[in-house]
Amino acid sequence: MNQFTYLWPTTLKETFLLLESHGEKATLIAGGTDMMIWLKTTRKPPAVLVALKHIPEFNHISANGSIRIGSCTTLTEIQRNPVIREQLPVLIDAVSNIGSVQIRNVGTIGGNICNAAPSADTGVALLTLGAKVRIVSSTGEKTVELEDFFLGPNKTILAPGEIVAEFVIPQPQPHTGGAYWKHTRRKALQLPLIGVGVTLSFEDDLLTCNDARIALGVAAPTPMRAKEAEKILIGGTIDDALLTQAGEAAANESHVRDSIRCAAWYRRDMIKVYVKRMGNLARERARKTKCEATGH
Repeated sequence: MNQFTYLWPTTLKETFLLLESHGEKATLIAGGTDMMIWLKTTRKPPAVLVALKHIPEFNHISANGSIRIGSCTTLTEIQRNPVIREQLPVLIDAVSNIGSVQIRNVGTIGGNICNAAPSADTGVALLTLGAKVRIVSSTGEKTVELEDFFLGPNKTILAPGEIVAEFVIPQPQPHTGGAYWKHTRRKALQLPLIGVGVTLSFEDDLLTCNDARIALGVAAPTPMRAKEAEKILIGGTIDDALLTQAGEAAANESHVRDSIRCAAWYRRDMIKVYVKRMGNLARERARKTKCEATGH
């Protein structure tokens, strides 16, 4: 194991002072699940690790006009939260498929996003929810769309001294449902060959789609929206035929590639399959939400 200094500030002010003091030597961590692997394998380890998990402002889930999730909230806390389970099933699907129970108990949503892996499960789910990222620094704060946060594999817009504080998710419209699927070779602790998330909102008839978001993982250098596919669904009656069209459009929009784990043609085919399946599941969950609300 490489040698490093581990610091654990308990306030934002202390965190910014440590970052200023150590400069380029400092690296921020949350749960540290990916960092442990890096420390064991890299030849250039960070000299100083600054842990964020002891800062209360970064660990919360609230719902008041919008749903806010602190960046150091663990995946297990998200998985168990009743508001998330009721209103954001696509995010529940995503976090439930990350690693093992032990990893989810420690790993955080902020770490999963800030690693900026093309396969980030929560990144795909949050893109379908229209999430924004609130970023803080010693000089102020800013909020950006999640789709603008990613720059490439393991690259984000974060500048030195900036920290992701929380994710802000608009309150879902009535009659909204979502679903995410992580497609792997087998049911094991694996990165997805492809990840597909769909969130749909409906008119009162529960047939006409008034909003649609489709997101893909391992389909481009970053988690991506399939915006042309979304246009096919908005204003239409959601059925197998329309979802098939959307799936084909999403596959065409993707930038999948061959890799040691999977061929590009297979990834495109699976996008077609799972856009349709997740679209149907999103529709069923939207119907279930209305039935529970009305008692019918």
